[in-house]
Amino acid sequence: MPGRSGSSSGSAGFISFSGVESALSSLKNFQSCINSGMDIASSVAFDLVETQTEVSSEYSMDKAMVEFAIMDRELNHYVKAVQYAINHVKEERPEKIPDLKLLVEKKFLALQNKNSDADFQNNEKFVQFKQQLRDLKKQYGLQADREADATEGVDEDMIVTQSQTNFICPITQLEMKKPVKNKVCGHTYEEEAIVRMIESKHRRKKKACSLHLPITPVAVLLLFSRRHEKLNLGPPMCCPKIGCSHTDVRMSDLIQDEALRRAIESHNKKKNRHSE
Repeated sequence: MPGRSGSSSGSAGFISFSGVESALSSLKNFQSCINSGMDIASSVAFDLVETQTEVSSEYSMDKAMVEFAIMDRELNHYVKAVQYAINHVKEERPEKIPDLKLLVEKKFLALQNKNSDADFQNNEKFVQFKQQLRDLKKQYGLQADREADATEGVDEDMIVTQSQTNFICPITQLEMKKPVKNKVCGHTYEEEAIVRMIESKHRRKKKACSLHLPITPVAVLLLFSRRHEKLNLGPPMCCPKIGCSHTDVRMSDLIQDEALRRAIESHNKKKNRHSE
């Protein structure tokens, strides 16, 4: 039960949080609005790099992404504060209804006081944006000053050749059209190719399970315990990039590499113009 009934005067009586929890659920839906805003800001930032358009700091997409990340952090803190207040009352079951608003405000301020710039590293969309923006700038030769100094004197044809090498999928050995990046090791693949490899590996594992384990109560216990790891179910799915030590590639590790996709398209457009 979410609360309790009390017979003494001034008691809280039956405390129902259904209305609060319903409002909290609606508030969580606002997360999708923040995510959409971050996607739009990312897309505009990539467009600006492609067209090499300079904008004032006031309209910087980097600034917009920081503001979205701050909104996301505050929303998460507020949701946590409300959930804390609800759980506190449910567990304590006080005789009198506490000031829920005060409870929420105190917890929210406590969480906000712990804020730091390092928090943005926990925002996956923000981290992806910074990484892909940096990669796209490199593809267009817009490196930061310290990066430009490091490449001074390097043959331009060599840089172009290296960039084109990054366009090749390690699985198909063809130029990628829909590249995805592995968040763990940083390597990129053609989306269809890597998904097909992962799915094929999963099918082989299931087949191995059915061959090695007849459907018995003991088999079920084995399958859902650590002992099934000792069975010959084949090696884990390794990163197909030669030399990579990552041995557990998962579908959840893959993210769209928008920066690389744009760089490949831009490269092909320039190549077509030169051939005309």
